[in-house]
Amino acid sequence: MVLSLHPSAEGVLPGHLLERAIRAGYVDAGRFNIPVTNVQPASLDLRLGERALRIRCSFLPGDDTVERKLKDYILDEIDLRGSGAMLEARCPYLIELKERLDLPAGLRGKANPKSSTGRIDVFTRVITDHSDRFDEVAPGYQGPLYLEVVPLSFAVRVREDLTLNQLRLSIGRPWLNDEEVRAAHRDEPILFRDGEPVPPESLVLSDGLFLGLDLHGDAQGRVGHSTRDSAPLLDLTSDHEVDPAPFWDPVYREEGDRLVLSPKRFYLLMSHEAVSIPPYLAAEMTAYDPTSGELRTHYAGFFDPGFGFDPSRRFRGSRAALEVRAHDVPFMVENGQAVCKLTFERMLEEPLALYGSDIGSSYQQQEETLSRYFRRSPG
Repeated sequence: MVLSLHPSAEGVLPGHLLERAIRAGYVDAGRFNIPVTNVQPASLDLRLGERALRIRCSFLPGDDTVERKLKDYILDEIDLRGSGAMLEARCPYLIELKERLDLPAGLRGKANPKSSTGRIDVFTRVITDHSDRFDEVAPGYQGPLYLEVVPLSFAVRVREDLTLNQLRLSIGRPWLNDEEVRAAHRDEPILFRDGEPVPPESLVLSDGLFLGLDLHGDAQGRVGHSTRDSAPLLDLTSDHEVDPAPFWDPVYREEGDRLVLSPKRFYLLMSHEAVSIPPYLAAEMTAYDPTSGELRTHYAGFFDPGFGFDPSRRFRGSRAALEVRAHDVPFMVENGQAVCKLTFERMLEEPLALYGSDIGSSYQQQEETLSRYFRRSPG
């Protein structure tokens, strides 16, 4: 392996090793160059290709290639070059990504939506050839990457080279078990409540670290946003922030710091706790369904090393934005209720650059749930 990794190595590749993997041809884009700006502290931003295919249903290729399986499901072909094109709400599309993989044995991949993608209720997942799982890239995979895109609340305009998803590469078994998470928290606090580290014995762990909802909100009782019906087109190709009013309604708590979620409506809420990801760890917010099946939180997303982390202790953690949707009946949630969880992985090496202002990260110390596409509320 060109990366010269020890056979017992375990961990997620940091940005400087991702750059080396690109130079080695493990990640390639054919006639297109991969911009170094697309390399994040622990992931690579994946770019949309030149065309989108509207398909009649989602699918997995199983024992086949995506290209052969796809032929039965295509309804239309859409050109994404130039100014791009509109993707209709609640319609599935499949887009071949510019990046493709030629991984050596033992190196695997995992894909996830970018934070800004999940926050606009655009559902995305990566599909690979000969696979029966979304977003999982098998060790040693050689072939193209395809992105399924389903805008759920708004019609969106997209174009070639837009980045909606990220890819992590890892080797070995980098995952931390619950006791390792608790030990890591003792050494370098990961979870804060009211500015203080949560006592290690008070962490709620079960194959991951649970976070609760903040339903106390601000002085006016606002706790987040919910999508509006019949919203206009959301242009993801524009460099200008959009007025959120036509797209979002403010959400206010009920008496007793609780909220009834309306079925099928999409909510952006905040975590009660603040999270700090130290340089030697990476995290993933995993989709969580209570056993009642009435609630789904978060489409899953990556937390890079350095999210909410400040070695000088000027701030202690950043809160997480949570994407929440009730299913078939109204569902009551209360302040502090556990609704999502973080899983953790070791970094193979600490990144040279961490998540934060130095690399233009959008959500460090966030107190606003809206995506970067929208104009933020004044102070």
